[in-house]
Amino acid sequence: MTTELLTHNRIRLALHTLRDGEGRALLLLHGLGEQSPRDVPDAVAAWPGPITALDFTGHGASTMPVGGGYTAEILMADADAAIRRLGEATVVGRGLGAYIALLIAGARADRVRGAVLADGPGLSGGPSVATSQPVYSLDAVDSTPDPYALAELGRDLRPPDYATAFSRLALQGSDLDQPITVVARFRPSWLQAVAGEPGVGDAETVATGLARYIG
Repeated sequence: MTTELLTHNRIRLALHTLRDGEGRALLLLHGLGEQSPRDVPDAVAAWPGPITALDFTGHGASTMPVGGGYTAEILMADADAAIRRLGEATVVGRGLGAYIALLIAGARADRVRGAVLADGPGLSGGPSVATSQPVYSLDAVDSTPDPYALAELGRDLRPPDYATAFSRLALQGSDLDQPITVVARFRPSWLQAVAGEPGVGDAETVATGLARYIG
């Protein structure tokens, strides 16, 4: 495994290459409180090109902001930095990473060649409607995951209509018939809404979902 550091504002993001290869890269996005795998997971081993994995802000080998301020959109910008470095990629996200995979598939439909959404920590997020949010004061740490990331990203708003807007952007901007594939068995309200959208596919496993984007 080799690691490259990318700059996203004041954050240094760790982009790991788990396996070299030719062709389009596969980008893995981890769950809440996790970090990138150090070896190629069995579920994606059949991918023919390079396999990479990104540590989100406040996770793994990436650096942390001071005092929190985490949102899903900030992590989407993390993923965008990785996509820009790779040129284009197919994305597999688990848990929180699945939600970010959806957002980046819509925001960068010209560069994301398929997104697979899988189960994992942080999949549900917070409420689906606006509500009052607590104010946190947490002890500073010098290692990841950042406690602010766990607290804030575990409660981020995920309205179903907001999520489906990104699935529609993905369909409009991609030449793929099904630019998004849902393999998660646990489906909170935002993911139920996405799964019901035209152009969103369904598969039993990450491997079978990913197979449709090979080539």
